[in-house]
Amino acid sequence: MKTRRTQRGVYAVEFAFVFLMFFALLYASLCFGLLFAFRAGLQNAAEDGARAALRYQVDLPSRTARAAAVALQRTSGWLPVTPTVAAQVCGVESNQCVTPVCSLDWSQRCQIVVTVTAGGLRRLMPALNFAMPDTLTGRATVLLDGRSL
Repeated sequence: MKTRRTQRGVYAVEFAFVFLMFFALLYASLCFGLLFAFRAGLQNAAEDGARAALRYQVDLPSRTARAAAVALQRTSGWLPVTPTVAAQVCGVESNQCVTPVCSLDWSQRCQIVVTVTAGGLRRLMPALNFAMPDTLTGRATVLLDGRSL
């Protein structure tokens, strides 16, 4: 038969084990929630930049510059790291992004690809480095109308 004297401190030990498990679960859900929020924000910034490229601009370099500026502006202020933004005009059929030939012809359609990449995210959540990606990327593509070229 166990007496009260031998059972002293058992509740504290049980509480310590249960508290550690619940705290780990809470911390993991918080970190992954932040990860998903960052990813959704990067995707929205890329989509906003691609939509900005559809507005009238004089030439294709102006479109890509406007798309990159809008995407960068959408990530400033809330993202804890400074992302890199790349906006480029690519051919749809040829997948050539260096010097694409854009025209009214259906086979020479062009698209604007906006990519927003945030790196160095592992240092934000130090306890879950093994499960967190270091870089997140949002990417959006918009087909350019041949009449606006």
